[in-house]
Amino acid sequence: MDLSERLSHIDISGIRRIFELAKGEDVINLGLGEPDFPIPEESKEAVARALEEDLTHYTPSMGLHRLREQIAGKLKGNGISSAPEEILVTSGASEALEIALLALLDPGDEVLIPDPGFVSYAPLTRIAGGTPVPFDVREEENFEPGPEAIRERITKRTKAIIINSPGNPTGAVSSKKDVKEIAGIAEEYRLPVISDEVYDEIIYEGAHHSIGAYTDLAITVNSFSKTYAMTGLRLGYVHARREIVEGMLKCHQYVQASTCSLSQAAATAALEKAKGYTEKMTRVLKKRRDLILKLLGDIEGVNCVRPKGAFYVFPNFSAYGSSKDLAMTILKEARVVVTPGTAFGAGGEGHLRLSYATSEEKIEEGLKRIKDLLRLQATT
Repeated sequence: MDLSERLSHIDISGIRRIFELAKGEDVINLGLGEPDFPIPEESKEAVARALEEDLTHYTPSMGLHRLREQIAGKLKGNGISSAPEEILVTSGASEALEIALLALLDPGDEVLIPDPGFVSYAPLTRIAGGTPVPFDVREEENFEPGPEAIRERITKRTKAIIINSPGNPTGAVSSKKDVKEIAGIAEEYRLPVISDEVYDEIIYEGAHHSIGAYTDLAITVNSFSKTYAMTGLRLGYVHARREIVEGMLKCHQYVQASTCSLSQAAATAALEKAKGYTEKMTRVLKKRRDLILKLLGDIEGVNCVRPKGAFYVFPNFSAYGSSKDLAMTILKEARVVVTPGTAFGAGGEGHLRLSYATSEEKIEEGLKRIKDLLRLQATT
């Protein structure tokens, strides 16, 4: 049976391919992008209470009104004025990204995406019939997306821009100056900006600046997966001008109908009651970040830009060959899972992504294995 032509331009995620190979005992996973924390106790209690009260049926397609009110309050803290009617609750940020692109794109439209950048941007653009156009995110500029790099790639076919801060895979945090300049470019060319902000509360240095505070052309995508360790509950949301949200709702209601009622109960409780949860998690992650940077600094020939947010490092291992080959060697010989930089675009060549959303013991053992392997290879 022949499958659709659009699938010929899409490959299995490089991250998932590595994970599928990581089988057996004694494998240390430094590739997984999820916090190793339990969800807030208040969220667990809310789920148990929702089950007891049989709140297991369809919810409104837009999401529970009480939850959207809480999200509007959170957005206000990021400088975004919003109403519940401008917020759509989705099955994770991934669905929010997909339906935003489906609502915006016609065949042949171009979307500017960061390179290196999150693995889903290019495939989701192609699924929606568009063409991903990468703009460079440079190591020498601390991987912060430069406004001029975006401007240089705009053509008559450009329909949208995607930005991501704090960034995956780099941990870069965009400055207020850059965010405002990108907002100015969006206004100048009347281009919507899809802003992926799923790590907005996991910041160690500097501050998060949401582009939605500077232009109403912003489509702000967020999630409960990272800030509340709810990766398995699959709950996100998107905020935009009402006419854009109404367009996304058309896609959402046929693809998803509504999101999980229990997940919405958990998220509502997290926003209402779990005060200090993310701050506590961030303190632990900062300690782990500092540890992994120290250990990387002990490996000869490896350089690493200091991440200011998220929970990844993106060190330069180019002295040891191609990203893909090195990641496979580290997995097979050292039994450590890392993600090749090329999974995030051609600009990731020479780099590996390592997640420090795991215990200090695993970080120390994983980096020791990598260091020992590379030292052994250098002497043979």
